[in-house]
Amino acid sequence: MPTLPPPAPNQAFMHVSALEAGTIKIPTDLVIQNAPHEFMHCPSLAFYLTHSEKAQHFIFDLGLRKDFSTYAPSIQEHYIDEKTGRMPCSVPQDVAESCVKGGVDPKDVERVVISHLHFDHIGNHTPFISATFLLGGDGEASIADGYPANPHSHYHADSVPLERTVFLNRTDHFTTPLGPFPAAYDLFGDGSAYIIDTPGHCAGHVTALVRTSAEGNWLFLGGDIAHSTRLLTDDDGVDIAETAIDGSPYCMHRDPKQARVDIARARELVRMPGVEFLIAHDWKWFEKNKGKAFLPKKFVPKGL
Repeated sequence: MPTLPPPAPNQAFMHVSALEAGTIKIPTDLVIQNAPHEFMHCPSLAFYLTHSEKAQHFIFDLGLRKDFSTYAPSIQEHYIDEKTGRMPCSVPQDVAESCVKGGVDPKDVERVVISHLHFDHIGNHTPFISATFLLGGDGEASIADGYPANPHSHYHADSVPLERTVFLNRTDHFTTPLGPFPAAYDLFGDGSAYIIDTPGHCAGHVTALVRTSAEGNWLFLGGDIAHSTRLLTDDDGVDIAETAIDGSPYCMHRDPKQARVDIARARELVRMPGVEFLIAHDWKWFEKNKGKAFLPKKFVPKGL
């Protein structure tokens, strides 16, 4: 049975703060098979993480862009538009503004990990002028074929600053088994934060597992590995949707088979002692923790 690495003496860990990064209305019938057509009013969460020992930190995801006009026309029309879009969005405060509000200057951010290249996760990278960006390597082709070179693409050529981006690959980076996952990258080399290869949702999708105490607490940042917590917790046969309520084929995941593998591994992970989890669009957690776990305040791990 897979286990997580035990804490070392004087084990380093990460302090985690949530960042507001806009909201998105997601239809339940596009998330869970046979669910009714109702809208979940969800956050698009991002996170600011600081190392307990080193003067190092990183951001996980950048959420939504505040200026919708910078998105590809296909994204504007088919997703975020209030009248025509599948998933209308609102951005009262983007990640850079959330950082400033919490006392962090975006230009001082050292690393940004992008879970994947969908529009509600890439945000606006321009304020983060000093950061190195980390992205799952399979996403590189999506950027190369992105808008505007491909006017029909749902991806953007300017998703990340390419001159400051490291594409994590399975030869040099994703080499460490971690719990139920076969391939992870030890970000700081001390077991405090891992980036995990979870490619089912889309090319280059990654998640993160970080220690939140020296004693054995963990937090799994799941990105879009699932769009409902039910997929990670319920035992009633709940499954990802592959058809909308009107019968039309639609799946939130590029590779449904691999997505189910990723979800099964995540389900095993979050049932391990000391492991908590947050997905990008966890609206219940967002409603409960507004102001409590958002920068400059911190996520408080539960007792083991």
